[in-house]
Amino acid sequence: MNSSAPLSVVIPTLDAALSLPATLAAVEAARGSGLLREIVVADGGSADATVAIAEAAGARVLRAPRGRGQQLAAGASAATGEWLCFLHADTRPEARWCDAVQRFITSPENAERAGYFALRFDDNSTAARRLERMAAWRARAWGLPYGDQGLVIAKRFYVELGGYPPVPLMEDVALVRRIGKRHLVALDAAALTSAARYRRDGYLRRSLRNLFCLSLYFLGVPPGAIRRVYG
Repeated sequence: MNSSAPLSVVIPTLDAALSLPATLAAVEAARGSGLLREIVVADGGSADATVAIAEAAGARVLRAPRGRGQQLAAGASAATGEWLCFLHADTRPEARWCDAVQRFITSPENAERAGYFALRFDDNSTAARRLERMAAWRARAWGLPYGDQGLVIAKRFYVELGGYPPVPLMEDVALVRRIGKRHLVALDAAALTSAARYRRDGYLRRSLRNLFCLSLYFLGVPPGAIRRVYG
């Protein structure tokens, strides 16, 4: 741990042995920049090599109750940095991410703002490019970047907002709605995330299902019930 560095990266995991090494390597690339303080992996009870991989990479590993919201909340609570960067285990920031984050956190006006990465999929299809553009529009027009776009936020501001709720789904939407559209900033860097669900289910079908789940959430359906629809 670099105790003088400002940023804690928090990664929730569950049986993420296949994707986690690339994400950890991308984050570790910032180690020499003076930005990265620590990597906190909040594991929800993995049965594969996830924990061993995280420990071998030098991450702090926490055991947390299963559920992304609870794991993110536990990781944030344990993090010691003044700034937090939340990443999914299958989402890795591009090479220049640390420069973009450094610019963001050193601007005083961002003390009560949150930054998010541009979404990129590990898929060269036209459908993937179309969905990336839709995600950019959704974040810009609605103020709804999803968790696979990461989130960079001052820990003090995060705590004031109440942090991630302990829910199995929609924890990312809940937090960015509290942050508010005017306080969300697109970072000048992208994060590459897995398109496995879209390839498995079909881009159109998966996108429509995600939109349906979002609609249910706005209608007040409990996240636990939405989780069964999400699949």
